Amino acid sequence: MAGLDKNTPTPQAITLHQQSRVLQIAYSDGSEFQLPFELLRVYSPSAEVQGHGPGQQVLQTGKREVGIVALEPVGNYALQPTFSDGHSSGIFSWDYLHFLGSQQSQLWADYNSRLQAAGADRDAAMPSKSGHACAGH
Repeated sequence: MAGLDKNTPTPQAITLHQQSRVLQIAYSDGSEFQLPFELLRVYSPSAEVQGHGPGQQVLQTGKREVGIVALEPVGNYALQPTFSDGHSSGIFSWDYLHFLGSQQSQLWADYNSRLQAAGADRDAAMPSKSGHACAGH
């Protein structure tokens, strides 16, 4: 299971900073990351964001001001945030959170490139959902 590999660093401290909208995580390998809520929301590992296969990712917009209203542990391997826009189906394993932190600069660049390629505005509201039946997956 993701996050349970003996080589995966584990969190030693997790702090939710509501005002600055950052999740701070200090890992056992000495690394420490400040993960903006927007980054977490845009790269949620949920099927709603990632799709059900390669190339099915849904470009997220309008998430700059998103908050986290709840943060629940999932076993001893992950966190499940509930975002202020209602999204709550992403389970962030320790290794995925470490990946997001260690690759943050590249992930922001990729996100901005995808926005530009789609002619989308980072702050534009998400299009309304239509025809996507994801329930039960």
